[in-house]
Amino acid sequence: MRLLLARHARTASNVAALLDTAPPGPELDAYGHAQALRLAARLAGARLGGVYSSDLVRAVQTAAPVAAAGGLRPVTLPGLREIGGGHDEMSADLQRYLAVLRSWGQGDAAARIPGGESGDEFVARFGDAVRLVANAGHETALIVSHGAAIRTWAGHVMPQVHVELGASGLPNTTVIVADGDPDAGWRLLGIDYPEHDPDDGFHRLSRVGGA
Repeated sequence: MRLLLARHARTASNVAALLDTAPPGPELDAYGHAQALRLAARLAGARLGGVYSSDLVRAVQTAAPVAAAGGLRPVTLPGLREIGGGHDEMSADLQRYLAVLRSWGQGDAAARIPGGESGDEFVARFGDAVRLVANAGHETALIVSHGAAIRTWAGHVMPQVHVELGASGLPNTTVIVADGDPDAGWRLLGIDYPEHDPDDGFHRLSRVGGA
């Protein structure tokens, strides 16, 4: 199957650089709603068979116009939530949180975010949600999730993601495009950045729906 992993559109907490991960989470700001509409336009040719999101408000609001454009009913899966901030929830200091995420990427999946989950726990619950999507039988499906969650899970199953992204984050509404399934594994096809947003120094690796 073709799997598209999109980060949600912008929120006020993104602008303020706050570690805002707890449910239900913030709504999209006005710019974020416009981003979500642009995401729907970008994915118009993707022939989506299903649209899924975490149950956090920002992901649901991002998925809604994409699903509506395709005449689909979006499905929420709690397993697609962001990696919880633990004791640093709503902090502007992300260093401890990011340090644990880096340790996961370096192979220490037993490391735990203070007051939160371990890498093993995160990969299991996100992977279980992806398997539900894969088992639905779509040729192409979209998952709207969150920056750290997408980067961590995608990097776990497709190490090339770390190479392509380097030390950069994942801008809002960026789409990672993969092909495969939970049993055979996943192959990175490209990363589609939001072309209509201000220049953020990133480059487009592939168009969604392309090779």
